[in-house]
Amino acid sequence: MIRVGQGFDLHRLAENIPFKLGGVVLDYPKGPVGHSDGDVLLHALIDALLGASGLGDIGDWFSSEDDTYAHADSSELLATVLAQLKAVQIVNVDATILLETPKLGSYKSQIRHHIASLLDISDSQVNIKAKTMEGLGEIGRGEAVAAMVSVLIET
Repeated sequence: MIRVGQGFDLHRLAENIPFKLGGVVLDYPKGPVGHSDGDVLLHALIDALLGASGLGDIGDWFSSEDDTYAHADSSELLATVLAQLKAVQIVNVDATILLETPKLGSYKSQIRHHIASLLDISDSQVNIKAKTMEGLGEIGRGEAVAAMVSVLIET
């Protein structure tokens, strides 16, 4: 059976916080504020995988009310979810990151490769896109970052 999942996440940005995106640390003075490491791309990916599998959402699995997940590495959260999806084959991942700055052109291939490695799939099965908000809203003012992810899985 083929199934599709979608995920979305948004975090505000603040000074002096590491900026992790897809498990890659960006060189930037601001980073996402979150209960865990605030990695919007991995959070959206987790939601997409859980959605495609009919297993709820990231909040069901890793509640922000649970101190166990305070400052958690989102790569480890993804590994926990993947351990439950052993019979699932990931066909492809398509991700869009909404961010005014920093520009992601120099990071996209590294993010793509890291996500493919985490999922144990080929880089060619992962697509990373970056879009600005043309100065509009919180993202456009550089106050937030968001990510949308779609996945296709086969069970």
